[in-house]
Formats: sequence, C-alpha cells, structure tokens
Amino acid sequence: MTAWYIIMRRYNWSVHEQANFLKRIGELLARGYPIAEAIESLILHLPKNRKKELVDCLSLLKNGVSFHEVLNKLGFHKDLIGYVYFAEQHGSFAEALLEGSSLALVKENDRKKLVKLIQYPALLIFITGFLLVFVQNSLLPKFTSLFESMNLEANFFMKVLYSFDTYLPMGIAIFLLILALSSAYYFLVFRKTSLLVQRSLLVRIPFAGRILKLLFTHYFSVQLSFLLSGGISVFEALLLFEKNDKQPFYSQLCMEIKQKLLTGDKLESILAAFPFFEKEFPMIIKHGQENGKLEQELLFFSQHCVMNMEDVIEKSLKTIQPILYLFIGFLVVSMYLAILLPMFQLLEGI
Repeated sequence: MTAWYIIMRRYNWSVHEQANFLKRIGELLARGYPIAEAIESLILHLPKNRKKELVDCLSLLKNGVSFHEVLNKLGFHKDLIGYVYFAEQHGSFAEALLEGSSLALVKENDRKKLVKLIQYPALLIFITGFLLVFVQNSLLPKFTSLFESMNLEANFFMKVLYSFDTYLPMGIAIFLLILALSSAYYFLVFRKTSLLVQRSLLVRIPFAGRILKLLFTHYFSVQLSFLLSGGISVFEALLLFEKNDKQPFYSQLCMEIKQKLLTGDKLESILAAFPFFEKEFPMIIKHGQENGKLEQELLFFSQHCVMNMEDVIEKSLKTIQPILYLFIGFLVVSMYLAILLPMFQLLEGI
C-alpha cells in the first residue's frame, strides 16, 4: 500500500484535470455505467502516467476501498472529495459529481481570469517602476539643479514624481509591517482558535470574505440537499457531515449544530448565529421546512449562491482593471510631462 501511495502521489492532478475527470465520470454514471466501467472507459483517453494511476485506482476499488479514499490518495482537492464522500452516502452519485466538478471549473476559470487581469498590469507596473527610478535618479536631478540656478519653480508633474520618491518607500515599509504583523497574528493567535472562529474571522475580509461566505453556504446547502433527497433526515445528515474527517470545518460545524438541536433550538435560529453563512440561509431553511420541500429549496439556493459569486467576481474584475490602468497611465504621463515641460520652460526663457 505504501509503494502504491508513492506512485499515486508522483504526478499532481491540476484542479482542471480533477474537475474534468469527475465530470466525465458523472456523465458516464448518468448513462448507466458502473463506476469501474466508467473509469476503464476514461483510461483509454488519458495520458500514460494517468493510465497507470487509474489502473491502480481500479484495483483498490475492487478490493473494497471507497472512491473518495482513492481520490484522497490521488491528491484531489478536499471539496471534490467531499462531494464524492456525500454522494456515496445519499446515492445521487452522478448528480453530485457533475455539481462538484461544475463548481470547481467555475472557481478555476475565475482564478485564471484574476491571474490574467493581474499579469499585464503587473508587467506594466514593473516597467513603469524601472522608468520612474531612471527618471528620478538621472533626469530630474539635472532639471532640478538647472531650475534652481535659473530661479524657476518645479512644475506639478515633477512634484508628483518627487512625492512618489518620498512616499513610496514609506508605503512599502507600512506594507511590510502589516505583512509581518499579520503573519505573527496568524501563527500566534489565528491557528490556535477553533475552525468555526477562523471562518468567522475570514468572512470579515473585504471582497474575499464575501466570496468565502457564498462558497461556505453553497457547499453546505447543496450537500445537505443531496442527503435529504436520498431519504436521510436532517439529524442523520449532520451525523454524516460530522464523520467526514477530510473536512474538519464542516465536521465541527455539524457537531455544534447537532448539540444545539438536542437542546431544543431550531435549525434556522442555530444557522443564523453563524456569520459565515448568507443571511438569507436561515429563512430558506425555515421556508423549506414549512412547505415540506427543504431539499429543493436548498438546491435552488445553492445555485443562487454560485450565480451571486460569479456576479461579485465579474463586477470586481471590471472595477479593478480600469483603476490599475488609470494609475499606470497617470505615472507614465507624469514622467513624460515632467521631462517635456521643463524643456518648454527653458526654451521660453531663451
């Protein structure tokens, strides 16, 4: 088993590969394929290193190892493993795999969009910074000394560049100080708190906290929906969450929810006390319990969370990009005019 584990971990699966693999498995399962036959069919279309891994995967499945444990050995993302784990409990295997792979692909596409958004402006900022240093150290001192000898006042754009020279090191020092304090807080305080407290703190972070809150709500609601659709009660579903040691956050969460349910608290009031869920979530739970369609309400709300997450990311990207380009453009224009305007002033003096 140890040798097999080393072989399985030799090649890391990208998130895109993981999601596509589970998506294709889900599609084959929806057509009536057993899990083993679905994997055998996919082996024919995969690279050589992946074929070796999946052959080992098949042998483990035939020996009684659960599919989510096999994916864990392959190094799959814990959220995708969670989808498979719960699918093994409620039986809606194909639907769960398709849902999990779809969300993983959405998150991966958004990550790529963000990287593309940052790459080009980052390159421009680097080039602009190089030019800024060159202008400040080579050209501006000469113009400044010339202006002082002729009793001329420095123009606005020269002052802008000098202000960058003054405040940029200060800004970098403040950033490094904040980074050092944040690292100290993370290692000395944050890591020692419970997972529930950690998530409560993370959702307070601007922008990222909003995305995390939607992700937490989506994952919990969609998994609970699938479990309830399989004929499992809410209490039994919470027990399954609690037993999933691959996702300790949801395990601790459901342990606490279960304990409060035993004391007589209502599910919607318990969920309302957690800041890492969307504020509408308790109302969805209450409405679903009242009309007897809780699993459908949860599934619909989970899809609503994904759409909201996409909207937030799209709007943020559309806001960040123009701001970056305006900042870079202002710097370039300032350097250009800081050099040209003194020339015109000197020509006028002649």
